[in-house]
Amino acid sequence: QAQLVESGGGSVQAGGSLRLSCATTGLRYNQNCMAWFRQSPGKEREGVALITAAGTTNYAASVRGRFTISTDIGNNVYLQMNSLNVQDSGMYFCAAANTAWCHGLLRDGYTYWGQGTQVTVSS
Repeated sequence: QAQLVESGGGSVQAGGSLRLSCATTGLRYNQNCMAWFRQSPGKEREGVALITAAGTTNYAASVRGRFTISTDIGNNVYLQMNSLNVQDSGMYFCAAANTAWCHGLLRDGYTYWGQGTQVTVSS
């Protein structure tokens, strides 16, 4: 059974940066699409960024050009977030699909989830 554990969240002022990390266990190396989602109180969980096993990335329009998703040889996943604004606040979740390709940024396309890490951006 795969496990995902997020870290790196925190409080930052608007315009600042954070780097989120997702440590994974139980996944075969380079065999899974990985993604980051976020959820704010009262809102649906939304996809932020994804990366296929081949390294292809895609981003939600709201974060494109500011956020960067990446992985490393240890199957860990990262989300570099720059130029943060108040609307970026929320709980950020790491997710893994059962396939090397991604089914977009739809929640149903992902099988494994972490518990989340909180990001708070103040103005």
